[in-house]
This record gives sequence, C-alpha cells and structure tokens, in this order.
Amino acid sequence: MDFTLSASQQEIQARARQLAQDRIKPQAAALDRQARHPAEILTELGKLGFMGLSLPPDYGGGGQDFVSYVLAMIEIAQGCMSCALIMHLNHTLFGGTVTSFGTEAQKQRYLVPVAGGQKMACFALTEAEAGSDVSRVQCTAVRQGQDYILTGTKKFVTSGQVASFGLVAASTAPELGAKGISAFIVDLENAAGVTIGPLQDKLGLKATGTVDLTFDQLRIPAENLLGQENQGLKVMLRALDDGRIGTAAQAVGLGRAILTESLAYARQRQQFGQPIAQFQTIQWKLADIATEVEAAELLTIKAAWRKDQGLPYDTAAAMAKLFATDAAMRAALEGVQILGGYGYLGDYPLERHLRDAKGTQIYEGTNEIMRLIIARNLLR
Repeated sequence: MDFTLSASQQEIQARARQLAQDRIKPQAAALDRQARHPAEILTELGKLGFMGLSLPPDYGGGGQDFVSYVLAMIEIAQGCMSCALIMHLNHTLFGGTVTSFGTEAQKQRYLVPVAGGQKMACFALTEAEAGSDVSRVQCTAVRQGQDYILTGTKKFVTSGQVASFGLVAASTAPELGAKGISAFIVDLENAAGVTIGPLQDKLGLKATGTVDLTFDQLRIPAENLLGQENQGLKVMLRALDDGRIGTAAQAVGLGRAILTESLAYARQRQQFGQPIAQFQTIQWKLADIATEVEAAELLTIKAAWRKDQGLPYDTAAAMAKLFATDAAMRAALEGVQILGGYGYLGDYPLERHLRDAKGTQIYEGTNEIMRLIIARNLLR
C-alpha cells in the first residue's frame, strides 16, 4: 500500500495551500463578520481551475481525480470554510451531478460556466417537511406540454441568492412518494416565478448565503429534466454521496486550521513561568486533535479513492463525513479550551472555527443519518 501522492496531486495541493494561506485566510474573519459573499475569491478559484478541478475537460473542468479535489478542498477550508463550501457546492453537488446525469446539451449550457467559475450554482432539496426524510418532498412539477410547472418552497438553499442555476428536486408523481421525485436544472437568471427569501441569520459559515427559494407556477422546459422522470431521488442521493466526501474534506481542513492555531497559542502563552505547551494537560489535548484529524483525513481520502476506482463508496463517504465532522467539532471545543478566555472572543479565529464546525455535522445529511446509513449497509 502506497500513501505517496502523485506529482500532480502534490502540485495541486501546494497551489491550493498557497492560495488559501496568502489570499483567502487573511480575508476570512472579515467575510464572516460582514456575512459577505466572497465573490472575488471565487472568481480567482475559477480562474485557477479549482471550481471544476475533477470535472471533465470537455466541459470546462480540470480532469483531475477526486483525490486531488479532496486535497485542494482540505487546503481551501483551512483558509476559509465558507469559501470551501461554495466551491464544493459548485464543483460537486451541482457540477458532479450534471456530469453524471446530464445530457450533452445540459452539460454544454450549464456545466461549462459552473466548472469554470463564471456562474454560481445551488442545490435545492430540503423543505419544511422534507429534511432527513427526503421522501416527504412537497414541491411539485406538473407536466404541461413541453414544460413542467414547478410550485413549492425550498429551504436552506446555500448560494441561492447568487446562483444562476439550481438543481431542484420536485415530485412529479406524488402518489408514488419517494419513487415519484424528479430532478431539474432551473435557470434562475431567466426565471419568472422565483422568489428569493431574505438571508438567514446563521450561527456560522456566515459568508455563505442561505435563503428560501419559492417557485410560483414556474415554467421549466422539459429538456431541463436531469436524468429520467421519477428517478430524481437516485440523482439527489448520488449527489449527496459525493457531497459527503467533500464535507469530510472541509472538516479535515477545519481541524488542521484549529490544530495550527492551538499549537501556536500553546507555544507562546506563558503561565506559571513556562509556555502552556509544556503542561501535560495541553499536550494531551493537542495529541488528541492531531490524531483524530489525521484519521479523518485517511478516511476521507479512502472514500475519494474508492470513487476514483469505480468501487462502491456510499458507506465510506458516510463514515468519512461522520468521523471527520465529529472530529472537527471536538477539535474546536478543545481549541477554544486551550485558548481559554481568548478562545471565546471574536478577535481570535477559534470562536469562528467552533461555529463553522457545528454546521458540518448537519448539512448534507446529519451525523445521525450517517450512522443510519452505515448501520443499514452493515446489516444488508
């Protein structure tokens, strides 16, 4: 077994690291305080090829493997979690899904600008009564000639306020329940009948806008159906499997950022005549953070590798997401404790890291759902 990264993977990792540390990290605190969409950073990520890193070159992507994407995501997340989440949304939840299920025309029209970073995308699955239980989707799409008429409201839509395109799940056969859901690409730039709700006031990830999208008799061309009619649940769940690897990578990056800040503080903070890094209590906290983040990275890269190899990876993705996000949350709690009172202040990054870490345990499937997926697959 060889854990050595290829020359290409090392080069991508190094480029992402430099960009994250030199350009993104210095802006992260201000973006969080202002709850400001990081448009300039995302444009730069697009120009450098990160928004479509593992997507097909024929459609504006970089053609790299998914492991390379994970390595880049870990680095970007160390700079700013909000930037990493938006990049992940464009690249994987929208871009990867259109790559897997889209027609040639759909890829040319929607994938190319998203993979190149010229357009933002969003993923709209959750509703007021359909969160973990996606079978309860109430948003409907009724066939009318050459169109579908879309009606309903989607909740917790990240980047919905800036997205040009959206991947939307709607019921096309309500009597079939989960087997009657279809997936659609919605052109939000040219849509009459879409209302964008106000930005939600969130605990963390504040530079990612989160809104409701309400569709009022929105007419969608039938050609915008992604995959087959009534097969949308398969489309959306595949997107979430891929997305969970990306979420795990974000959590690994966040854990590494927490470790870096905690180590730096422990080395310089003096108490009782010596740096607090000399106290066994602090050393054990640092050792636990480092060990869990390392284990999380290995699980995450394994899941990405399985995807690259064409092997089943839904269980591996759920395990990576579960362990990495829980590890990031534990690291954040311990990091705040290491910094003591300073960790509780907004002037220091640990407070932001703690708020961001909590989100990773919730989005793209709560960790309770991850445990359910893992257990069900074990018991098959």
